[in-house]
Amino acid sequence: MRSLTGWWRGRGQPERFDLYTRLSMYSVVCFEPLVVLAVLSPVRDAGRILPILVLSVAHAVVCLLLTRAGLDSYLGRRPRPVGLAVAGGVLTLAGTGLALLLLPTLEESPAKTAAFLVFAGYFYAALSTAVPPRVSLLALLAGVPCTFVVGRADGLTPQRAVGITIALVAVFVAGYVSFRLSAWMLGVVWQLDQSRQVQARLAVAEERLRFARDLHDVLGRNLSVVALKSELAAKFAARGRTEAVTEMLEVRRIAQESLTEVREVVRGYRSPDLEAELAGARSVLAAAGVDCQVLVDGTGLPPDAQATLGWVVREGTTNVLRHTDANECVISLRTDGRKTGTVTLTMDNDGVPAGRPAEFGSGLQGLAERLAAVGGTMSAGPAAPGRFRLTARLPLGAAVAP
Repeated sequence: MRSLTGWWRGRGQPERFDLYTRLSMYSVVCFEPLVVLAVLSPVRDAGRILPILVLSVAHAVVCLLLTRAGLDSYLGRRPRPVGLAVAGGVLTLAGTGLALLLLPTLEESPAKTAAFLVFAGYFYAALSTAVPPRVSLLALLAGVPCTFVVGRADGLTPQRAVGITIALVAVFVAGYVSFRLSAWMLGVVWQLDQSRQVQARLAVAEERLRFARDLHDVLGRNLSVVALKSELAAKFAARGRTEAVTEMLEVRRIAQESLTEVREVVRGYRSPDLEAELAGARSVLAAAGVDCQVLVDGTGLPPDAQATLGWVVREGTTNVLRHTDANECVISLRTDGRKTGTVTLTMDNDGVPAGRPAEFGSGLQGLAERLAAVGGTMSAGPAAPGRFRLTARLPLGAAVAP
């Protein structure tokens, strides 16, 4: 039981809805033999009932396979199940023909009418998931005159034949609406999930572009100056002029300044303060469909601590977007003391498959090393079934790791 619960919790919301929808449709199809048995209960002759009942079992199996393949085809995961559709049509004709042959006339017993509607209705419902709407409409238009003709041939009055035809249309419409609508809702859910994943990837890509833009701003101009001064120094050296030494010293100075600026970018000095990082995390997660709550207890942290915790927020947000199917995320910041205490940042989110081990990827590993270099600590792992918690503790006044 525990493993079943863990398996269920390990599935995302779209997967749960997919499973629920499929099981609902499959269970309806599986009840076909019981429905046939119920409508044939007034007939006391077992020799007539048994062949129809056996055929209904085979018909239900084919309709079940057709429904499953039709849903996969509707979602674009496989081609249209033409073979199953043909097999279902053949069994439907066989079942209705057997009912017309073995059961009393339509005028004498309603069992024949009910069996006819059950075979035709179940097949039409399953077929609606596998073919375009226009094909379903053609099948409905073809079934109307056929039903009227069969009713008249079996001795029904025109009024009774029209009544059976109307009942067939009602059964067809009900089956089409229920099964086709379920397939449509399933497709919408998977499209929304795909859009959410695209939004998450775009958010990560946007962050990478921002970082690349910062590096370009820092290095682009300085490297251009280095190239020009190096060329000038080479010309001076070729002529034996002492200005070459001055130019090379200038190249060294610019290179050292560039190195310092790159380190500042990597450390996060050029990024916004912690408050801005928290606001950015909330915005990015909201764009990905994650409800983000930010709980801040204490303000006015030292700039170094804000820079380091800003990296924690940034990496934690990326981790939520890339490795979970989260619906909610809570970011809390708590300060113990003011000058000699510690500050604790916690990111707690759901959407983690149960039983997944706590593995440190390169991002979290680098974050742990960054915190350890300034006396901080970090822990990451499951906090509750289906939840993940990232906790970073940093002494106040700590310097940012190089």
